[in-house]
Amino acid sequence: MFNNKEVSKDKSPASKWQYVKKNAFTIIMVIAVGIMLVSPDAKSFVLRQLMVTGLFNPSIDKKDGDATKQINTDFDFVDEKGSVQSTSSLRGKVVFINFWASWCPPCRAEFPSIETFYTKFKDNPDVFFLTINEDSDLATAKAYLMNENFSIPFYKSNGNVPGEIYSGALPTTVVLDKTGKIRFHHTGFANYASDEFVKQIEELVNE
Repeated sequence: MFNNKEVSKDKSPASKWQYVKKNAFTIIMVIAVGIMLVSPDAKSFVLRQLMVTGLFNPSIDKKDGDATKQINTDFDFVDEKGSVQSTSSLRGKVVFINFWASWCPPCRAEFPSIETFYTKFKDNPDVFFLTINEDSDLATAKAYLMNENFSIPFYKSNGNVPGEIYSGALPTTVVLDKTGKIRFHHTGFANYASDEFVKQIEELVNE
């Protein structure tokens, strides 16, 4: 049986320090996970580092273009000035659609790549960028874009969006070809500035 003196020795500062040193990695990981759960910025930073690996580079499946079934992809959207448009009016353009929110860490992680992607095609009349914001407050979304110096325009959906386009998961990205067919549909974050994806969009533009 241990006496009080022996118990107190086990709880000495030296033994505590040895415990910390022995379990340093576990402690650091617990702290890191805790920070990620609390801070969207921290989580998006970690996800952004994972994107550098190339494992999250998107790719358009060319076989999708052979699909004969025409799925309804049309819905209305409104810009910052309140003007209402429909995706049906975008026929003849390749449409890049991204559903996002400023509070969504994966959205924050991929948004710099979307901004880079946007700068490559923003002057191309055959490409339209439709970033649909899902924040409850537009001012919050606008403040986020301004703070990050993002220049890509953003919109809000106006009415129901077909489930084939968006089911509620963020982020969701869809690419429509010039006829309005879905050529790419992805739920989750990705690196849209990758050379392969940019090349595939160029191929769609030239179809």
